[in-house]
Amino acid sequence: MSASSGSIAIIGAGSVGSAIAYSLLLRQVVADIILVDINHEYCQAQVEDLADATFLSNVRIRQGTAEDARNADIIIISAGAKQKPGETRIGLIDRNIRVLESVTKSLQPIRSDAILLIVANPVDILTFYAQRLSGLPRNQVIGSGTMLDSIRLTGILANKLKVSDSSIHAFVIGEHGDSQYVAWSSATVHGRPLLKALPLTRAERDEIATTTRKKADSIIKVKGFTSYGVAAVTARMCEAIIFDHRKILPLSHWQEELGCCLSLPAVLGRKGTLPFPVDLDETEQQFLLQSAKALRSIIDENDQNP
Repeated sequence: MSASSGSIAIIGAGSVGSAIAYSLLLRQVVADIILVDINHEYCQAQVEDLADATFLSNVRIRQGTAEDARNADIIIISAGAKQKPGETRIGLIDRNIRVLESVTKSLQPIRSDAILLIVANPVDILTFYAQRLSGLPRNQVIGSGTMLDSIRLTGILANKLKVSDSSIHAFVIGEHGDSQYVAWSSATVHGRPLLKALPLTRAERDEIATTTRKKADSIIKVKGFTSYGVAAVTARMCEAIIFDHRKILPLSHWQEELGCCLSLPAVLGRKGTLPFPVDLDETEQQFLLQSAKALRSIIDENDQNP
């Protein structure tokens, strides 16, 4: 793949932001990557380290400011406090909303056709507030949502069926977190209903869903953070945007009928997201409603106690 002439700015040069930069560099998504962080010395060191890998591609990477970032095609926000072992993503809300407020304020005025990608957690809550704070149309403010969870899910299912991951289409829907749910009824393997190709008991499905949901926790418990998976997912999202791939991905985006941002399949291209209908059974619809209710209650509580 040859790099586009565009640019991508990454706000936050920590473990996730630098891993995203590295993935974008190797995938040659754009010609210019801009890394921004409040710790200028640390950011410069990250840029110098990453620059040593640019011989593998035609990509330039440099340290920049919020003024540089506001004019990028895509602005990725990975800045925020790390999730502590045993801490829920929702537990991060107060700290990371303050970070988000500071970042979005510094980016004003944002380029009108820019796409704002939220990677920091709790991603659904932060995507909602980023839509409110950025001034961009809602379809241009997107969260990574359950895309990584869905990739983890398809990996488990592919291993059980002894087929490639790309042969399986299965989505995790709802919150990227405790109330997420696997849309088993719409899952397929090469066009065939998954549960016909792989008959699973309720207990087996629950075990797969739990393993999918808890994988990040098991990694964080040992190494303190996750970075490579979310970096690869973010690079895939950026490719879909820059090259207008119109890929259908499970992303956190505005749900008018639910009054919040959560993950459902959406068409992702240069102008952001377009909704894509997905058939859910009654149980899945109820879990989605419960997930939305949990997210709205957090938003309402935060709005009442700013």
